[in-house]
Amino acid sequence: MQAAQLARHTNKSSGQAAGARPIDPQTLAAAGVRGFFGIAEKWGLGEKESLVLLGEPGRATYYNWKKGDVAKVSKDTLERLSYVVGIYKALRILIPNDDLSHAWVKRENDAPLFAGQPPLQLMLTGNVADLYRVRAYLDANRGGWG
Repeated sequence: MQAAQLARHTNKSSGQAAGARPIDPQTLAAAGVRGFFGIAEKWGLGEKESLVLLGEPGRATYYNWKKGDVAKVSKDTLERLSYVVGIYKALRILIPNDDLSHAWVKRENDAPLFAGQPPLQLMLTGNVADLYRVRAYLDANRGGWG
């Protein structure tokens, strides 16, 4: 679609498609948390690892989220969820085999970014920037952010 056509079909103030309903942040957060726990299970993550990736929410919050009761999610946690989902998506594109793509985060990796360590080790530093770095590494290997 050319730029002029795209501009006609987009709400200029929000960037949303014309006629589209705004996305409720709470609905988005709940979906992100549900997705996270599915990914954590597929990656074989334990509670401690999951807590770090989520930004160390309180244990009561963590267990509420795990059972589907998502009250409020901070911007930091939303950013973390976005990176984890992006990492998962990129792995599914780069490695279409479920077992191999799910195991990638725990396998030693000789790419300079990981220095022979599993990517999960970098992801578990607790720094959002390190989640970004893993996501950017994968996206670069697949040819972009899309």
